[in-house]
Amino acid sequence: MSSTVYDSLLFRNMFATERMRAVFSDKALIERYIEAEVALAQAEARCGVIPASAAADIAAKSRYEALDLDEMKHQTEIVGYPILPLVEQLSVICGEAGRYVHWGATTQDIMDTAVVLQIRAALDIVEQDIRNVRSVLAKLAAEHRDTPMAGRTHLQHALPITFGYKCAVWLSMFDRHAERLQQLRPRVEIGQFAGAAGTLASLGDHGLAVQDAMMKELGLGVPQATWHVARDGFAETLNFLGLVTGSLGKVALDIMMMMTSELGEAYEPFVKGRGASSTMPQKRNPISCEIIYAAAKGVRQHAGLMLDAMIQDFERSTGPWQAEWVAIPEAFMLSSAALEQAVYMLNGLEVKPDNMRKNLDMTRGLIVAEAVMMGLAPYLGRQTAHDVVYDACRVANTDNISLLDALLANDTVTAKLSRQQLAALTEPGNYTGLAPQMVDRALRASGNIQ
Repeated sequence: MSSTVYDSLLFRNMFATERMRAVFSDKALIERYIEAEVALAQAEARCGVIPASAAADIAAKSRYEALDLDEMKHQTEIVGYPILPLVEQLSVICGEAGRYVHWGATTQDIMDTAVVLQIRAALDIVEQDIRNVRSVLAKLAAEHRDTPMAGRTHLQHALPITFGYKCAVWLSMFDRHAERLQQLRPRVEIGQFAGAAGTLASLGDHGLAVQDAMMKELGLGVPQATWHVARDGFAETLNFLGLVTGSLGKVALDIMMMMTSELGEAYEPFVKGRGASSTMPQKRNPISCEIIYAAAKGVRQHAGLMLDAMIQDFERSTGPWQAEWVAIPEAFMLSSAALEQAVYMLNGLEVKPDNMRKNLDMTRGLIVAEAVMMGLAPYLGRQTAHDVVYDACRVANTDNISLLDALLANDTVTAKLSRQQLAALTEPGNYTGLAPQMVDRALRASGNIQ
């Protein structure tokens, strides 16, 4: 019976993806354990530590399908770790060669290396998903380069921007995440083989050669030093996921607010019944954004748990290691769900330029009060211009008239600027600044990031 959102019949594909679930399934994990054990045997054979024939038999016979999983589960609950039960079964399955299984290794060597192999596969998925997010954001930024809308600070109208500019800001975050991921991977995709206390004492002079050969077998980096209790790589990985989902959460929050009845500036893709209410037929709730928002909160919790798990005692921890078994798979599950929802939502985003324009005009020119102030400043000085426009804004609000009409009623203003000049200054579409050029720059920069 399922008991979490990750394996729930109802919620499994809302809070994880099938691809990511496959990476962190029990079968995949056990197969990574076996992959590490086989690589170790092959490396030791290459270095003359065990017979080549034994390594060949271990590689040929060590198969997930050959295991008694019920017995392995039972023994894992007794031992507290799955490697001893696995090694016991592989030793029997491999016959005479079984005596060389796990030669010189410790449980954490195999488990850590297996998790690194999982993370490598999981980061491949994340990398592709980030690329997809960047692609659709670049498309939206280009398409809406010049689409004016209200920029908002402290939830109030600030100055006009363009929707393309907003998308370019979002895009820039994911461009940086793509760079971070490239920089992160060599630090994290490093295997573990160091023996009981991390000194490789059991292999004598062959230890470092075997370690190097094993990592070559697996395509992983060779550790600078044993990292049994140095967990910064895993902590960096989960905090990277926290950054990615944090950015997704920011995008989701913006779009949720743009979907409000009062704004109506953008909507998630329409699918009949999606986001429907059981009692209010008019509702169109932001389901993808809500899932992204929730997933981002969950990933942040796991990132914090992984930071906490870095604090480990001496050469082998008493508890923090097990916390990783919870944090790493679940953080990747939630991240994959958030990324998939974002790609779906952004690809089908319904942008409403007419509503953006209507909202931009809502304050009847007040949103470009700065433009008028800067237009008057050469004639009156900045501070005097500020005070004059401030008073005109108050008149506009009090008398329920446009800023243009309030300015035209002010002799100080009309002595310096004509009606035509004031009309141009109070047109919001004329005051998007360098937003379109910033879109162009962001798109050029994004195109240079692989």
